[in-house]
Amino acid sequence: MILKYINKIRANISIYANKKATNILDGTYKSIYIGKSLNFENLREYVINDEVKDIDWKSSARTGKLLVKQYIAEKKHNIMLVMDTGLKMEADTDLHEQKKDIALYVAGTIGYLAIKNGDYVGMTYANDKVKYKPFKYNLYNLEEYLADYDKNCFNNNLNINETLDYIFKNISKRMIIFVITDIDGINMVENKILKKINQIHDILFININDNFMFGNDIFDIKENKYIPSMISNDSKLNSLEKEIKNNIIKENVKRFRKNNISMVSISSEKEINEKIIELLEEHKNASIN
Repeated sequence: MILKYINKIRANISIYANKKATNILDGTYKSIYIGKSLNFENLREYVINDEVKDIDWKSSARTGKLLVKQYIAEKKHNIMLVMDTGLKMEADTDLHEQKKDIALYVAGTIGYLAIKNGDYVGMTYANDKVKYKPFKYNLYNLEEYLADYDKNCFNNNLNINETLDYIFKNISKRMIIFVITDIDGINMVENKILKKINQIHDILFININDNFMFGNDIFDIKENKYIPSMISNDSKLNSLEKEIKNNIIKENVKRFRKNNISMVSISSEKEINEKIIELLEEHKNASIN
């Protein structure tokens, strides 16, 4: 199999790493799972210097001995890439790159780093139903997942809530979930779904910025027609649109932060590496706090 997507991602990461004189992406990725990286293994008797918070009071009362919970480090993480779909992904970003392409290479970069770290990568996205690509740990599987998304991206009768609900109900493994969507998808995510998922999993959001309705020859994907120039060249309407979108982003950032959920926005392939670092660092700090 020719690794069409992976080879481009590998080259971009290599160029970025050389620029920075260190592979900062790898180091940042490895530090993401602070706070939830231990699995319960068994109980043992309390010894001096054990953490009081680790005492299992029920088991201690039942046995008459002071028992503490013993944990082991998780050696593998399950990285779930949740991809938004639909005709809207055919649209451009505000830097005139196709949203689907940005989604592909964001997902591919995260997946590539995860697999290099020895972790497992899965993918979910919706068309006529939610498609689940199981957790695998090699680049050939990741390439297959990216190619499948590329082929089916524009077919969708479901929304991002249904994809997240599917994950919550059907996948029992603890996961780090990356939701790759746009402003509509972010604004659509329901608080009740967020809270359910966030109790068990880590969840992070990547917003792919939409283009603005300003300029000549602006095509409306949803309506399948060009926007009249008297509207698309109206500077007051353009300012109002920017203000509305900025407010939506700010409100959702505030909503996510209340639940220690991090988010970044991306407009171009050139921003991907920097923005992933920003996202992982913000998530790490939120976990510590």
